[in-house]
Amino acid sequence: MSKIITYDNLRSFAYSNDKLIKGKIKGVAIDFFGLGCQAMYNKEDTKTGKMLAEHNILFLVPYSNPWGWMNKQEIALTDEIMDVLFERYNLDEKTPIVSTGGSMGGLCSLVYAYYAKRTPVAVVSNCPVCDLPYHFTEREDLPRTLYSAFGECEGDFYDVLAQYSPYHLAGKMPKIKYTVFHCSRDSAVNIEKHSEKFVNAMKENGMDITYHIVPDREHCDLSEEATRLYYQAIIDAIK
Repeated sequence: MSKIITYDNLRSFAYSNDKLIKGKIKGVAIDFFGLGCQAMYNKEDTKTGKMLAEHNILFLVPYSNPWGWMNKQEIALTDEIMDVLFERYNLDEKTPIVSTGGSMGGLCSLVYAYYAKRTPVAVVSNCPVCDLPYHFTEREDLPRTLYSAFGECEGDFYDVLAQYSPYHLAGKMPKIKYTVFHCSRDSAVNIEKHSEKFVNAMKENGMDITYHIVPDREHCDLSEEATRLYYQAIIDAIK
């Protein structure tokens, strides 16, 4: 299929803060939506976009399928959007990229690091889904979304889920910097079944991973200090 996304129609497919950046772009931070999010920021710039522009960091939010789960199509969409911006600004292929997101977006940030055309230098993830086959059973609202994302893939369905599951990819992930935050009272994505398993598996495989448990907080509800650390990890990775 021919490429559909161009710089002229980019805001129909993604949010980008590129027009706010005054100097040379130092790096790119991609932020992936959580499950069900259908937001578009095509009328005004986001608070995060403005903040990262001050550091000359291009902030990108792909408008991916709300039930996408970083499936093959979502990977291709993100790569295509990145191609447009790299070409527009003549960015060096070594330009540092940080992959970020929370919940489903946390899974996306990790899985994209594995499959991306341009491997990120770091991942910063908030309350990520890490064991996708387990997550299929975790809540009654989830099976329909995962079947929507992966039901047409060839092979056993649960084997396919494992191909897009950070925990199952832990021994194959790129050797980059990982920072994971998880709220201790998370009732949507169980901390023990997801981040703790994943972080331990990554450490067993010699990966550079920092783990922050955020006390007394619910799903993706980072404290003020954890939020500061989250964005500082993005900025530091690009520095």
